[in-house]
Amino acid sequence: MPLTGIEIFKLLPKTNCKECGEPTCLAFAMKLAAGKAELNACPYVSEETKAKLMEAAAPPILPVTIGVGDRALKVGGETVMFRHEKRFENPPGFAILISDTMEEPEIDGRLERFNNLQYERIGLLLRPDLVAVRDDSGDAARFEAVVNEVKQNSECGIILMSSNPDTLAAGLKVCADRKPLLYAAIEENLERVADLAEGNSCPLAVKASSLEELAQLTAKLTDAGVKDIVIDSGSRTLRRAFEDQIIIRSVALTKKFRPLGFPTIVFPCEMTDDPMKEALIASIFVAKYGSIIVLSDFQGESLFPLLVERLNIYTDPQRPLATTEGVYEIGEPDENSPVLITCNFSLTYFIVSGEIEASRIPSYLLVKDTEGLSVMTAWAAGKFVADTIAPFVKECGIADMVKHRKLIIPGYAAAESGGLEEELAGWEIQVGPRDGAHIPAYLKSWKP
Repeated sequence: MPLTGIEIFKLLPKTNCKECGEPTCLAFAMKLAAGKAELNACPYVSEETKAKLMEAAAPPILPVTIGVGDRALKVGGETVMFRHEKRFENPPGFAILISDTMEEPEIDGRLERFNNLQYERIGLLLRPDLVAVRDDSGDAARFEAVVNEVKQNSECGIILMSSNPDTLAAGLKVCADRKPLLYAAIEENLERVADLAEGNSCPLAVKASSLEELAQLTAKLTDAGVKDIVIDSGSRTLRRAFEDQIIIRSVALTKKFRPLGFPTIVFPCEMTDDPMKEALIASIFVAKYGSIIVLSDFQGESLFPLLVERLNIYTDPQRPLATTEGVYEIGEPDENSPVLITCNFSLTYFIVSGEIEASRIPSYLLVKDTEGLSVMTAWAAGKFVADTIAPFVKECGIADMVKHRKLIIPGYAAAESGGLEEELAGWEIQVGPRDGAHIPAYLKSWKP
């Protein structure tokens, strides 16, 4: 688990030199523990101490990044067994499987589904993450050609799957710049595949037939300096794979057993031939505790529920989904259009904006940052009241967009109308409906 401020303080030089920007070393340690400062800000901490702090502060399950740029996938970094204890950190990645023995139309179809099956939900883009290319042909040239086709027709992260280091090397020729995951290092090829991973700065997946063997292999790799590791226990039945996931997470978190403190990869595609059963198995590993979930194919009716499940489980329970504060134009509003205001709780925003669209009355919607709280909760917490709304209205620029000075507030915040008229000189505060369903009728009768 991460170190406390006091534990970090004990490792600092205790000079109180203030060169880090903090008045004391203790204050600096507290900020380090909270993630609000960088260790490099201390000019006197030794390299040995830096190494100790970085190792001690590392999460029980180390993070691994696959890919580059906007489509890079970060997995691992987890610190708790159960979401309600704190939160889950990095959502699992969904991968579609492509074999190098498939015909071109099948490969093209899978890549097309990978690229097109994406969904917008409460302002977030939900989509799969990885393409896994598996060597079934035994032909390194064919494998390289398929990997190149995947690279040319997608921007995603890639998993190269082969037990033959020469075949992996062939795939790396065309996609090393994407930093693919190399799958898999086993006892027989461990050194050669590890050299490929290190030489190309790529993450490495390790596969074994048992957790004991897996721990031995990862220990050898970490001793050799390989850190970006993903692990596969080798189980291909639901019960055994599920048990392995629980054991891996448990011993890494509660026992601090570093040889199993890595993100995992699971293969529902190898556990059944039934597509719907495969989706059901995948849904289990979204919750417990797969980091990369490889599916045989993607279909909208099964992928969408998995993406939504992932979103729900990996949303921070202590921080609601929130929309960015600002002025939103709905339709094509002009200087005579209505101006409404609401909170930035995502569900509230999408309900309100949806009802405004349904009214067919072009409008401006002001979204006030309430830290993701709904109107009633934010009002009760003092975050959606006259003293906070008025400065936002003055600074957001809406006064330059409309001729009138009429602001429609939610019915649940009607008590703030008087205070707002005092704070916003020249503005008329109008109390809108309590329920979003009544917004269309209200706007249709509104006059500037």
